[in-house]
Amino acid sequence: MIYQVKTEILGFENIKSVEFSEIDELFATIKSCDDSSISFSLVNPYLLREYSFDLPKAAKVMLDINENSNVLVYNIMIVQNPLDESKVNFLAPIIFNKDKGLMGQVVLRALEYPEFGLAEAINSFKKAA
Repeated sequence: MIYQVKTEILGFENIKSVEFSEIDELFATIKSCDDSSISFSLVNPYLLREYSFDLPKAAKVMLDINENSNVLVYNIMIVQNPLDESKVNFLAPIIFNKDKGLMGQVVLRALEYPEFGLAEAINSFKKAA
């Protein structure tokens, strides 16, 4: 599915739309529709750990999210070899509003979420494959 980028992906401000592809229940990818050489590997954080945060009001407005919205949350993963050493950024989730075809990255405040890191290895979670 194609999503319009409403809140920029850090470092990739020129990306205006992405194609989301689910690989399986744990992994997905997004590929820039503006530059086919740019893609990101994503991981479903809820299959790795307890993961909850308050979505800032500004993000809810930009992504047109309300209590009835069908929302997906993923985190960018830096793929390593072997795969279980891949790093996940839990402080900057990618939020998808499936109903509206909108997505964006939200940057959480590290002081408010000290349990989340910028580069946590997948193999540090018991549920990880």
